[in-house]
Amino acid sequence: MAEQGFFTICDEGIRLKVRLTPKADRDEIGALERMGEESWLKLRVRAVPENGKANKAAEKLIAGVFGVAKSAVVVETGQTSRRKTLIIRGEGERLACICDQLARVQP
Repeated sequence: MAEQGFFTICDEGIRLKVRLTPKADRDEIGALERMGEESWLKLRVRAVPENGKANKAAEKLIAGVFGVAKSAVVVETGQTSRRKTLIIRGEGERLACICDQLARVQP
């Protein structure tokens, strides 16, 4: 499994670092964004950044991509920031394999 720096396996599943862009044309996962030693997975959602709507849209998008329930994805840090850490609950190795696949698909 490749170490990408944008996710880590934890007891609950994985922690995923994302950079969220609200008010986009469509909901989608983009390329990795790297800055020095840090990396984030780019997410775009149509929702506006008001009352947590963009965060909820990001959770829903990630849940669909990872094949988990919406309730299994939670914004852990960065509720009001573009850079966030999400927790995805589930089997860490399986979720990490999906992260590796996402890292290889560069739009």
